[in-house]
Amino acid sequence: MTGRRRGIRVTAIGIVLTALMLFPVYWMINVSLTPQQDMRKNPPDLLPLHPTFEGYRAVLHDQLPYLLTSLLIGLGTVALTLVLAAPAGYALAKLRPRGGGALGLALLIAQMIPGIVMAMGFYGIFLNVGLMNTWWGLIVADSTIAVPFGVLIFRAFMSGIPDELLAAARIDGAGAFRAFWSIVLPVSRNALVTVSLFSFLWAWSDFVFANTLDAGGDLRPITLGIYRYIGNNNQEWNAIMATAVVASVPAALLLVLAQRYVAAGVTAGAVKD
Repeated sequence: MTGRRRGIRVTAIGIVLTALMLFPVYWMINVSLTPQQDMRKNPPDLLPLHPTFEGYRAVLHDQLPYLLTSLLIGLGTVALTLVLAAPAGYALAKLRPRGGGALGLALLIAQMIPGIVMAMGFYGIFLNVGLMNTWWGLIVADSTIAVPFGVLIFRAFMSGIPDELLAAARIDGAGAFRAFWSIVLPVSRNALVTVSLFSFLWAWSDFVFANTLDAGGDLRPITLGIYRYIGNNNQEWNAIMATAVVASVPAALLLVLAQRYVAAGVTAGAVKD
């Protein structure tokens, strides 16, 4: 009986903590459905008593180009990250080049550098090479955050692949690249999904690089498109929150669909036989 009461208490605490964490999400949806004239109520309504979809209509009318730009940058970041991180992780895990330990340490240090510091460096470089306000420039910038993480994940995961599997491939005449492409990548599905997901989410939610490297142009991701509704004398809060809701949907769907692979990918290498 004591164990059952303890379980009930733990469940109740978990429900309360979950509700507290999800309340900002609920409030975002609530405000997105609240008419503009009701925004200044004190206290505000906890439920949208007179719901309106004007904010969502504004999003569909104004924000689609920004959403498409974010999608393009996100998918491009995923592609570039996988192209660079997967072979690097394979080399560190299985080919074991000289200096691999130092490179792993450098990757860890690279993840500690504040984004604004990297953004300032990219600003000077992009200004000289003409990459300001370009989607491929943002892909390169966002990949600098995703690639070190991807290399570490691939290295940890691929270290767990039996060496006998690769030895058998070499006996059959497969070289290092063929073994990587035909054997290592197919069995690294969890790591591929994990790295792809986090790369996309970082690019999708990026604000620092986008705001620094956009140079006031028209090619803006959704994190900058939301400023269309913010002015000195006017803030369209229902449109702002509707944009935030719409922008959150792809990330939430990806997390739900990929959670099983992510759980396996991020714990790769944690347990050794």
